[in-house]
Amino acid sequence: VQLQASGGGLVQAGESLRLSCTASGRSIRSYAMGWFRQTPGKEREFVARISRSGGATSYTDSVKGRFTISRDNGKNMAYLQMNSLKPEDTAVYYCAATTVVGTPTEPHQWYSWGQGTQLTVSS
Repeated sequence: VQLQASGGGLVQAGESLRLSCTASGRSIRSYAMGWFRQTPGKEREFVARISRSGGATSYTDSVKGRFTISRDNGKNMAYLQMNSLKPEDTAVYYCAATTVVGTPTEPHQWYSWGQGTQLTVSS
């Protein structure tokens, strides 16, 4: 499955933005979907994950209560709604897919990385 993240941009702290992940090549129904982010010089960081059915989600602590991951299997897309954005959320955001069961949070447990989308939050 090929993935493409989009929707990034420049926003002010406190504002909201929604990222989209468009999948092609295969249906995402067989995959858990996730979002990661990366800043220069740092490791890629797990942000959020949603199960194949959408019934289970998990988040890294720093975004709990502010970010919401969702998916639309019919449209072959996943989303990341980001509210109350902070400057520390600034990063390149990537979507990814996995068939690893449980709650994989390590980048090596995910594949089908798409090109990222840059989010910049100004203070």
